[in-house]
Parts: sequence; structure tokens; C-alpha cells
Amino acid sequence: MRADHEIDVAVIGAGQAGLSAAYFLRRAGVSGESGFVVLDHGKRPGGAWQYRWRSLRMGKVHGIHDLPGMALGAVDPELPVSEVLPAYFDRYEHAFDLPLRRPVDVRSVRLTEDGRFLVESATDSWLARGVLNATGTWDKPFRPYYPGVESFRGPQPHTADYTGAREFAGRRVVVVGGGTSAVQLLLEIAEVAAETTWVTRRPPVFREQEFTPEFGRAVVAEVDRRVREGKPPGSVVSVTGLQLTPEVEAALRAGVLDRRPMFQRVTPDGVRWADGTEQRVDVIVWATGFRSALDHLAPLRLREPGGGIRMDGTRVATLPRLHLLGYGPSASTIGANRAGRAAVRDLLAELGQPLDPVTRGPARSASAA
Repeated sequence: MRADHEIDVAVIGAGQAGLSAAYFLRRAGVSGESGFVVLDHGKRPGGAWQYRWRSLRMGKVHGIHDLPGMALGAVDPELPVSEVLPAYFDRYEHAFDLPLRRPVDVRSVRLTEDGRFLVESATDSWLARGVLNATGTWDKPFRPYYPGVESFRGPQPHTADYTGAREFAGRRVVVVGGGTSAVQLLLEIAEVAAETTWVTRRPPVFREQEFTPEFGRAVVAEVDRRVREGKPPGSVVSVTGLQLTPEVEAALRAGVLDRRPMFQRVTPDGVRWADGTEQRVDVIVWATGFRSALDHLAPLRLREPGGGIRMDGTRVATLPRLHLLGYGPSASTIGANRAGRAAVRDLLAELGQPLDPVTRGPARSASAA
């Protein structure tokens, strides 16, 4: 099989997980022309953070964790996330001289007869002995189907389309979704909209207790159990609940977060409830989350009958030289860091390049394996 480039490891995606993996590959001494490359389809650094709405400020974001080896440092909480984190990622890429290629849109990953992976974009191809996939979820917004949804005359933006509350001024808005993003959007939109309605499939659970390390480990263990069985990871909020911050408490008292169960169908001018009553609506916002962006891995036929991918840690159980970072239990910024370290360690062992316990570098060249 011929390709434009032959390398040891291809990292796909340059968000938190991809950069973490690249850092640990660099630290392990995987370098040179046949070392590794990071392929990112973004036009600039920042992963999914660069696409977040400008009104999302640093002080409102939960769970941002430093990339390994370089702290973000003190940041003004009023600055937009879409500015601060891309700038941080940019500094990080240059500080560690990471071999980034962008914009590269990876279209497919195939297995060759000799057991390597053929990674293809529209213009280039790479033969890699191992793949660390870190493509996240932002490119795969999920929009559930409800009867009549195609007949609605108004706009139906997804969270991924949201740019700010100003476009909803004076309008009647339904926000669909039970996650943190739905709550964040509701709090902003309610300040300018004529009317807001919050709709979820299940009653929301607000968590008053502190998010302790013990609770975090329990959440990760539950998601890990699902993916080891080949089931889809499920939503994080279904396990963690919604954090009851002072801002959320105020919104509950004001009635902004008075939740209604799902409507039965969408009509041209609104939504219809199970009791037959219809509510006129100008905009439906689908804050219904994302799915893992893994379409480029379809040629590898990884999906189990239930729709998930059977995992062993970060490794795909059926293809140990393929690791999914940011999938399942590693779908958080701190989880991505840990996954990057574990994936590099395990992949290099699979490639016959165990880390030297003293130097933390490679015991021998991966090319020699």
C-alpha cells in the first residue's frame, strides 16, 4: 500500500486530548520524519473552544484543566472562552514544537494488509503503525426527530449554531435539552426573549453536593463500564446531574427553569403537548448534545450491535493499536490529559517500544520494532 507519508503514530485532532497525546509522544522521544504527526481540521488552534459563543466567559465554564506540562495561569473571568483557550493552545503547540498539520480533514482510516492504518484526507495520505483518535464531538451535533419538525416555519438552531442571545430578543423560544449547555443558553436567552420554555425528556436533577474526586471517579467508572460492554457512553449529565450554582438557584426562583416534559409534535407555528394544547413559538433551540465524531473510522467497522464501540481503557478492544481519546470516560479536560498519557504508554508498548522507567523515554526506536 502506497501513501504520501509513512509514520509511527497519527494523532487525529488537536483539542485537549490530541495535544495531551502529542505532548506525551514528544516526551517519550517519538520524533523524526517517521515519528508522529497531529492532523487537525481546524484552521487555527483551539479545538472546539474556538467555536463557542462569545458570551461564554471563563468564569462560567466548569472543568477546564491545564494541558500537561504548561499551566494556563491566571485569567480574567470576564474574557471569552473562545479567545483565551485558543491562545493558550497556540502557545502550547509552539512551546513543545508539536508537529501540527492544519487544516487537514481526515476522511477515512482503513486497515492495510500489513496491519497498518491508512489515514486519508482529500490531498494527502499517511501510513501509520498506530492511531490516536481525538476528534471529540463538536462536529457531530445531535438533533432528535419529532413528528412535524420539518414543518416548523421558524429557525431551529442547535447549540453548535448559537452565537449569542441578541437574535432571540422579543421572541418566544423553546429550548430543548437537559444538559448544562441548555441551562446556560436558557439563562442568557431569558434576559431578552419575550417568553422561554424549557423542555426535557427526563426531569432534571440538580446536584447541591460538591463535585468531589470520589464522585468523579464513580462517574468515570460508570461510563467506563458501558464502553467496555460495547454500549454507547451516554450523556455525562445523566450520571452527574446539573450543578446547582447561585445563578441556577436564582433562575429556579424566577421560574426560568420551570421544566416541561417533551412536546408530542412540532407544528408549523409551534409545538403541541400531549393533552392536545398548542403553544405558539418563534424559535426552537436544540440543546440536545453531540455524538462522537467518528465517521472517518467507519471503514474499520468498529460498532457493536448496540451502536457503541467496545473499549479496553482507551484502546479499541478489536484493534489495540487504535485508541479513542475523549470517548467515553475520557470525555473531559482532565480525563483527556490522563487518556493521552495512558494511550501513549499502551500504544508504544503495542508497537514494541516500552518506556524506559528512568528517562521516561523510549527504550528503543519504534521504527525498529
